[in-house]
Amino acid sequence: MKLIAKTFHGLEKVLAEELKNLGAQNIKEVNRAVEFEGDKEILYKSNLSLRTAIRILKPIHQFTASNDQELYDGVMKFDWSSIMTNEETLAIDPVVYSEHFTHSQYVALKTKDAIVDQFRNNTGKRPSVDIENPSVRLVIHIAKEKATISMDSSGDSLHKRGYRVGNHKAPLNEVLAAGMILLSGWNKKMPLIDPMCGSGTILMEAVMYARNYPPGLHKKSFGFMGWKDYDAELWNKVVEEAKDKIEHPRLRIFGSDISVKAIDIARESALQLRFNRDITFSVSSFEKLEPHYPKGMIIVNPPYGERLMKDKDVVDFYRMIGNQLKQTFIGYDAWVITSHKEALKNVGLKAIEKLKLFNGALECGFHKFNIYDGTMKKIIKFR
Repeated sequence: MKLIAKTFHGLEKVLAEELKNLGAQNIKEVNRAVEFEGDKEILYKSNLSLRTAIRILKPIHQFTASNDQELYDGVMKFDWSSIMTNEETLAIDPVVYSEHFTHSQYVALKTKDAIVDQFRNNTGKRPSVDIENPSVRLVIHIAKEKATISMDSSGDSLHKRGYRVGNHKAPLNEVLAAGMILLSGWNKKMPLIDPMCGSGTILMEAVMYARNYPPGLHKKSFGFMGWKDYDAELWNKVVEEAKDKIEHPRLRIFGSDISVKAIDIARESALQLRFNRDITFSVSSFEKLEPHYPKGMIIVNPPYGERLMKDKDVVDFYRMIGNQLKQTFIGYDAWVITSHKEALKNVGLKAIEKLKLFNGALECGFHKFNIYDGTMKKIIKFR
């Protein structure tokens, strides 16, 4: 079975490695996705255990179309009764990159028309549309003249882990946070600090990774559960096997933020999955923060873009980050993600690794700094 795991730009390589570890075959990295092959068990495992996938698609039909009629006719060529009945509901999500089709919702409408017309012609009754909770969710992808229709096996996006509570003004996407953890090379034996943790997403994803905790474990439903060939017994087997592999290492993970509200949200999120014993939270500005251990790793998503309005504020803020790293966190590796490339120059450190990621629509640099003991001498206080 051919499958596609969707992800964010820059995470294709770590997603491919995840799929390899699950036992997927013929893995191929493409733009913002990884193509692979596997059986039904691999499909279920992918939805349950992949940390850097947004959703898993199963392509079922391909054709070429350069106008409305060719689109309609192409959709009609597939036997839709092979995957659903006229009693079931469907939803269609369009992804369009074509000069021939300029309105993606119109593409979704024509696709839906062809499917329901086929059922009405053959059975006298058509299936209904249910945008929120359909029996079958389809994705139509058009690139130039190539159209691909896939079944969405995930349903709601896989980034929804079940621990997000409250409202934080700039939450980091869970898939991106997990990707940052994997890209950083952090291992569970190493102390980890997020000094501007906000609602705690990076920390939560770090605990999940360290404990081998399936990110989809608390997701109540998946798209494949509405498919004709859904195997509940196999799904339960996959879940139980994943639970048996959960580990309980002693973790040294620390999160702080200047916002009391943000820390309250982070603590509540940790409680949702009983990760509160794995993370130590504190209310503190980065300037006043001191390390708990002489060596470790920092991963931080500092405010940027619209969250810092004045240029002087940006310069001073990033200069403070650099000074604090150089003066207080000697012996640490620090990873900083930001869309403000000019501001990053004020950190005053040379990045030893630079990666390009996207936080929503924002292109970001994910940079690694090694804080070594050079000419600067300082006595560091440890708790």
